[in-house]
Amino acid sequence: MPKKSNFLDYLEFEKRFSKHTINAYKSDLAQFESFLECDFDTELDSASHQQVRSWVVNLKESGNSHKTIHRKISSVKSYYKYHLRMGDLEKNPVSGIKLPKIEKRVPNFVKHSEMKSLKTELESNRSAFGELRDSLIILVLLSTGIRRSELIGLKDSCIDNGAIKVLGKRNKERIVPLPEKVSMEIVKYLNVKQQEFSGNSDYLFVTDKGQKLYEKFVYRIVNNYLALNTTLKTKSPHVLRHSYATELLNNGADLSAIKELLGHSSLAATQVYTHSSMEKIKEIYKSAHPRSIKK
Repeated sequence: MPKKSNFLDYLEFEKRFSKHTINAYKSDLAQFESFLECDFDTELDSASHQQVRSWVVNLKESGNSHKTIHRKISSVKSYYKYHLRMGDLEKNPVSGIKLPKIEKRVPNFVKHSEMKSLKTELESNRSAFGELRDSLIILVLLSTGIRRSELIGLKDSCIDNGAIKVLGKRNKERIVPLPEKVSMEIVKYLNVKQQEFSGNSDYLFVTDKGQKLYEKFVYRIVNNYLALNTTLKTKSPHVLRHSYATELLNNGADLSAIKELLGHSSLAATQVYTHSSMEKIKEIYKSAHPRSIKK
């Protein structure tokens, strides 16, 4: 008989998904199990195509976003696909399920006009450990496009010869170049950190007590900086990742190169940033093409 534990072990040890992702799969499966038990008095491995469709309707009526519905159905579908491949099941009840369309959202990013203000703020003279760390966190995120979790996992040894070694999703390693100014700021920060904590932590960024950072800590720093220097409604660390990719694309970087720098598994995930280059093309057209000039 199929077991959830086997599937979750597969996600952890073979697919090498993060604990956060595995917990999301576990939660989605538990929710579907509960729905089947309450509404149909049946088990996960006996679900029918019609029952999956009923769950989609239920999720929609409960106010879940289309994106959330897609994620939950994807989790359940992966479960059935795994056990189908293992020979534990004969059919996948999720196959052929029609899902509501997801509206394409344009990523939030720091506008070019606001970027100057933000960089001026970051480059102002700082000497206290906390100030150096906070501004460097923004600089690194803005200059490398790494994820918040990747930033938290950075160690002193990850910085080498003007580049940063990043351990991304599924333990995939990549090298991201560092601007010279950022490299110099890191050296300055490491000297202060050494004096402050006597080398007690291998992690590059630490709290005021010398401990490893956590997600909310990084979010607060980014939120504060963006609130002071931009008009963005969304002020999360991921906005800086979007800003990095947008700047690269607007300055002529190849989409495949941006994919590698961001650590995307497919080019489709990177193509969302082409919106910004199209806006720049429109501006160039309006200023340079004869027929675009109003007489």
